[in-house]
Amino acid sequence: MFENKEGQRVPAATFRTRDAHEWKDLSSHDVFSGKNVVVFSLPGAFTPTCSSSHVPRFDQLASTFHAHGIDQIVCISVNDAFVMDEWKKSQHAENITFLPDGNGEFTNGMGLLVDKDELGFGKRSWRYSMLVRDGVIEKMFIEPQQPGDPYGASDADTMLNYIAPGEEKPLDIAVFSRAGCGHCARAKGLLRDAGLEFEALELNRHYSDRTLRAVTAATTLPQIFVNGERIGGADDLEAWLTGPYFEGRKKAA
Repeated sequence: MFENKEGQRVPAATFRTRDAHEWKDLSSHDVFSGKNVVVFSLPGAFTPTCSSSHVPRFDQLASTFHAHGIDQIVCISVNDAFVMDEWKKSQHAENITFLPDGNGEFTNGMGLLVDKDELGFGKRSWRYSMLVRDGVIEKMFIEPQQPGDPYGASDADTMLNYIAPGEEKPLDIAVFSRAGCGHCARAKGLLRDAGLEFEALELNRHYSDRTLRAVTAATTLPQIFVNGERIGGADDLEAWLTGPYFEGRKKAA
């Protein structure tokens, strides 16, 4: 079993980072002193779970974490600075600080440096997350010590539920649209006016007519989805935004 280090100080370590074209060393003191920091650590940059789930959700929930007193969200991996910088760019994760623990110094101090020789990775970090206040670990979520790369305890939602129980999560909104579509522009405007973030998927760029029919069973645009539920077109969206569900969310906020 991995040791839970709640109540202990984070290990003293040096992170070799890149600032523009220059090397910049950051110490554990630089990263954690006087701040409330959420950390999540994972086996490797560009790996499937890390790129598709772990990083994107922490990035999406960053503003909610900040609203509850978190100063910084940090992703640590046993990779070098060049790899971590390129990974951050590819993820468009501007709300997260990527720290390279290239020699595994910090991860080893956490007692979570493991062998991934069977994958050709060498020494890597076990997947975990933690809340650190002024250098002291308040809470840790460590993935169970099972074969493979388990994921389900160190995710962003679990951490947010600890920091702010019952907090409303941002809505997952997707808009199927096309260039030059007036109704699509109206729908996006309605969402922006409501202060809602969304992902716009453009016809013939992100999807085809066939995809639209397969996913929405519709042929008209826009098509708006919220948390997996089809809302419909722009008129349907306007009705939803003035309906009881969304009005209830605004009152709760």
